[in-house]
Amino acid sequence: MQAGVKLGRIDPVVSSIVGEVPFQGPWGIGHEAVAQVTAIGDDVTGISVGDVVVVPWAMACGTCYECRLGLTAKCSTLGTTSPGKTLSAYGFGPECGTWGGMITDSLRIPFADFNLVRVPDGVDPLRVAAASDNLTDAWRSVVPPLTQRPEGKVLVIGGGGQSIGLYAAGLAVANGASRVDYLDDRDERLGVAADFGATVHKVSKNRRRSLLDSIPDRYDVVVEASSKPQGLRDALRALRPGGTCTGTGYYVDTGTKLPVMDMYATSATLNVGVSHVRPHLPALLDFIAETGFEAEKVTSLHADWDDAPQAYQAHTTKVVLHREPLPAVSLRESNSRKQR
Repeated sequence: MQAGVKLGRIDPVVSSIVGEVPFQGPWGIGHEAVAQVTAIGDDVTGISVGDVVVVPWAMACGTCYECRLGLTAKCSTLGTTSPGKTLSAYGFGPECGTWGGMITDSLRIPFADFNLVRVPDGVDPLRVAAASDNLTDAWRSVVPPLTQRPEGKVLVIGGGGQSIGLYAAGLAVANGASRVDYLDDRDERLGVAADFGATVHKVSKNRRRSLLDSIPDRYDVVVEASSKPQGLRDALRALRPGGTCTGTGYYVDTGTKLPVMDMYATSATLNVGVSHVRPHLPALLDFIAETGFEAEKVTSLHADWDDAPQAYQAHTTKVVLHREPLPAVSLRESNSRKQR
């Protein structure tokens, strides 16, 4: 990515997200977490020490114009509508604020009453480990559009946002889609999608070629999770009249072209942009608590917290790190130190 910016082959807006020199280290990594509350500020009333909570990847105040519209990843209180500033988030480097990353012993959460959402009783935190972003990103791509078109057909083009496409396929099946087709080039991901109940189709690794010949139908909902311009074009051309396509990835090429006349002819809707997680979290977590949706099927590597460096080197579909919760006595001591 750094080379692409220098050569002018990556859209310069990328620099407003990850810096003029993209991802120039060192910086704190990690933007998804289920956490245990160890201390609270004097103004926090809705969260208690010991609660197990989902921490959204992007911070928001909950009361500004953007937040009231549900655009919580674009909170103006935290400056994301300022010139040249795109995100206020964990794990993407200093361009996104001073929050650090979630692979850490302790996090500071602003506007905690709004941002933090309790994990429902009886739900294993490992099941919703990706609810901070990827799992909820898949939810917003599939469930609201299916609500508008019940029993609609769903296509997922996977491979780029590796876990997002798999979560989307599983959620589509679980939310009553009449057909769910999943395309990918990697056998292990195809196996997970099939286990969720999707019909899987193996495609070429060459994502510059059109996949339309491999797409067996036309769809009410398409989730484009390959992060490739050709995937986005194929996704739009695969829509039924009035259908909705959500692009979940980064389309960083300076010349990404869209088939606008195809969209015009089918009255298509295209959604692209960062995931606004916080508004969707309560419905997602309630759904998982009620149905037992096995989101953990997507986890390809479950590692101990202390083995994080080795786990990240695996370059696998979805890494989840785990540590044991703190006992009650340690939590009381932690909060007591904070108050002093």
